[in-house]
Amino acid sequence: MLKSAAALLALGCAAVPALANDSSAELATGGLIFVHNDNVEMRSEDLSISAKQVDVRYRFFNKAASDVTVLVAFPMPEVRVAGPDDLISLPTQDPVNLLAFATTVNGKPVKTQVEQHVFAAGIDRTALLTSLGIPLAPHLQSTNEALDRLPRDKWDELIRVGLAEIEEYDAGKGPEKHLSARWGLRTTFYWEQTFPAKAETMIEHRYKPSVGASVQTSLGAPYAVKEPWYDEYKRKYCLDADFFAAVERLRKAANSEFGPPYAEQRIDYILRTGANWSGPIGQFHLTVDKGEAGNLVSFCGQGVRKTGDTKFEMTKTNFSPEGDLAVLILSKMQSK
Repeated sequence: MLKSAAALLALGCAAVPALANDSSAELATGGLIFVHNDNVEMRSEDLSISAKQVDVRYRFFNKAASDVTVLVAFPMPEVRVAGPDDLISLPTQDPVNLLAFATTVNGKPVKTQVEQHVFAAGIDRTALLTSLGIPLAPHLQSTNEALDRLPRDKWDELIRVGLAEIEEYDAGKGPEKHLSARWGLRTTFYWEQTFPAKAETMIEHRYKPSVGASVQTSLGAPYAVKEPWYDEYKRKYCLDADFFAAVERLRKAANSEFGPPYAEQRIDYILRTGANWSGPIGQFHLTVDKGEAGNLVSFCGQGVRKTGDTKFEMTKTNFSPEGDLAVLILSKMQSK
């Protein structure tokens, strides 16, 4: 969808850190999914992204002479723990509303329903875990504590079907064996929405994004250009010559032999989610907020304008998303 960098307006940096335990992984999120209906068109979408919150405002119009009711869903990103070193970035400890999702229709809160399913080796194992009284969120310590309390024969069953594995470590009392979750959790909020005939409906939703983080960026380090991730990051975040010059200035100013003393925040947004309305988006407006005036940000965009100390904006007419959006924010590392 987005082809060129917003060069001098949107500086930033991104890198895969050298040490896995210095980084947490971001999970890609997006907007609402609508069951297809030819009569419902999206007149506008106003998308605002920051490391603290994602806000989306849709204006729909029902062209039909009668009301139209469709299912609307918001799928959370799948949370999957595959190994002991997996560090997943989630903004809440809520086992169900992982991203603090909330939505309104014409200014009034919507009561949503929610479904959660657990998968291991491609098989739905929700009923098995529920029968054992095990929480479904695999990333929470409380889930692993519940697994530990199971009888040993249940340990064997869960290991056999790929839902768990034994980790052995010393927590101060000598070597101990613990049962740890190894499954994926899929969570979806949904409701049925009626679009009145020949009328507009405004739907808004907000949530806290999954923000990947690295203690210090590696981009700018002398060895970075030879790393396998380097070209991929240049493409994904539209990093150009002006950007690299800015990073180099920061590195030299800090007299660093590695990257500049800036931490990373990474946000992935799925623009293509559920393009099931009738025709293109009439008007698409994007705002990216880098948080602090001293932060740096990089993302791909066309016609991006700086509209404030921290904000960058882009507008498209008759827009049909074909790709997704990735945002990189750099903030100066805090002194110890």
